[in-house]
Amino acid sequence: MQYTLRKIPTDVDRALRAQARRLGKSVNQVAIEALARSLDLPKRYRHLREMPGAWSKKEAAAFDEFLAGERVVDEELWK
Repeated sequence: MQYTLRKIPTDVDRALRAQARRLGKSVNQVAIEALARSLDLPKRYRHLREMPGAWSKKEAAAFDEFLAGERVVDEELWK
């Protein structure tokens, strides 16, 4: 679905653009999220990493490193 909005107030435009830059998202995505919040619609997650409780890249890398250490077979124990 597409909409064309006209006469967006300057302060609204600035706020949307600033938030988009801050979040690393497009102005379109930030505007859709703002509209959905204002209508009390449930949040839709585009990626699993956006969901509450999701790990950051740093946390995931640390866990992968931990698992790699646990996957080492001690040959002495398997004789």
